[in-house]
Amino acid sequence: MNFTIKSASLEMEKHIFIILLLSLANACFGQHSSPRELYDSLFIRVQMESVFPDQKTFVDCIPKEGPEIILNKYHAEKDQQDFNLKNFVLNHFTLPQDAGGSYISNIGQNVKQHIGELWKVLSRTPDTISNRYSSLIPLPYSYVVPGGRFREIYYWDSYFTLLGLREDKDTAMIENMVRNFSYLIEQFGFIPNGNRTYYLTRSQPPFFSLMVEVLAELKGDTIYRHYLTDLEKEYNFWMRGSEALKTDASEKNSVNINGIILNRYWDDSDEPREESFKQDVDAAKQSAERPQDFYRNIRAAAESGWDFSSRWFEDGKNLSTIHTTEIIPVDLNCLLYHLEEMIAKGYQIKGDGQSEKDYETKARERKSAILQYCWNNHLHCFCDYGFVEKKPCNTITAAAIFPLFFKLATPAQAEQSQKILKKKLLRKGGIVTTANETGQQWDAPNGWAPLEYITIKGLQNYSFKRLAEKIAGRWIQLNVSVYKNTGKLTEKYNVEDLHLSGGGGEYPLQDGFGWTNGVLLKLMREYGTKD
Repeated sequence: MNFTIKSASLEMEKHIFIILLLSLANACFGQHSSPRELYDSLFIRVQMESVFPDQKTFVDCIPKEGPEIILNKYHAEKDQQDFNLKNFVLNHFTLPQDAGGSYISNIGQNVKQHIGELWKVLSRTPDTISNRYSSLIPLPYSYVVPGGRFREIYYWDSYFTLLGLREDKDTAMIENMVRNFSYLIEQFGFIPNGNRTYYLTRSQPPFFSLMVEVLAELKGDTIYRHYLTDLEKEYNFWMRGSEALKTDASEKNSVNINGIILNRYWDDSDEPREESFKQDVDAAKQSAERPQDFYRNIRAAAESGWDFSSRWFEDGKNLSTIHTTEIIPVDLNCLLYHLEEMIAKGYQIKGDGQSEKDYETKARERKSAILQYCWNNHLHCFCDYGFVEKKPCNTITAAAIFPLFFKLATPAQAEQSQKILKKKLLRKGGIVTTANETGQQWDAPNGWAPLEYITIKGLQNYSFKRLAEKIAGRWIQLNVSVYKNTGKLTEKYNVEDLHLSGGGGEYPLQDGFGWTNGVLLKLMREYGTKD
């Protein structure tokens, strides 16, 4: 018994030491400088000349020398007649590898066995401080990455990955990933898009409270109290500036609508994204918006995870009309409702009745506002709300089911919502993200694992079991079929033409894939489908 206690104590001391070490390294080494800040004119030239087909490659490179040394060499050599930019980069940087490395799937395995192998391939041990100028922000605990070009942890992806890890009873990994997000909140006051320096200006859909909920279901309600400070810090990030907001005004992620605070997506930078620099510069030239406004809207859409979708386009068709920062997203506000509820629960367990009541009041007010502003009477479903135009948006999207997922909708609204879903978004392979075909990846014909899961669970919550089972069956069949034909589980799927792969967007279809694996495993176990 004494040995067990001593071992647990040593393990805790080890965790504390790792966190202190990483925190000290971040503070001392300027770990948070992004590639554009470090490499200035070299960065701009590499990205604008498309030295690498994928703009994410260079920002993930690891320098072989200090940035100042590299820049001095660049300025000394760049005007020489035989200067070759790509060779210069290859000589002074180590290129990143795809998350799966050289892994080749065994087509003889069934899909569940394949996912079991992929957890190992996509898992990362605690990060070491190997290069202080890498864009990677070291994390103190093990974690799972999505796959392909996504070789770091991603915020909202991780919740859906956790669903699969729970099915495989990997409580240790689940807890480690929650701990990593707690660490990021403690370091930065919020959870970045991913653990890269170039993601430090924005977050992603706030699923941390749902991850804490998963862990609490495994380890008990004291988990809510343990992570209460982190939950509240994240809430404060999304509510920045809200207390001083006047009616019909906005500040960062907060918007005051008739005295009620709702939230939007926002990025603190108004420059091109470093990981998509040339695409953003070129796209801005096609827009009538000021470049700074265009970049801010692009970045805000990246924070939403839906990068990109007609959902954010003023004309419903073209990226050039993107106006994300003028929209109150229904899914974001449902997530923040859940966050308020979980903070209230944490205070309840802590025994702070007044704080519990305060957050329950916030949650009730948000629920009322969602039902008021995000219900579209004309379309008979939930939509985003255009707070500048002061009317609901008219794009039907899979985000419409979030109020059902969080049990916010009235029975009548749920009934109408499932009818619209079945009529407008149901396809042969599952639910399409929107019915619009724009060439963007978060539009038709693509379906995505997180939205399939949210839809299925939302329908189950209101006893639309037959439709939920139909969508789950179609999605499972599509995933398994693609795996049997290709040996891959991919980031997204074409749910309209089952013979074609998912497409659109800024980069090729990615293999891996964390949230696909998690949702597929969860649904297969729940519906008893054979692979």
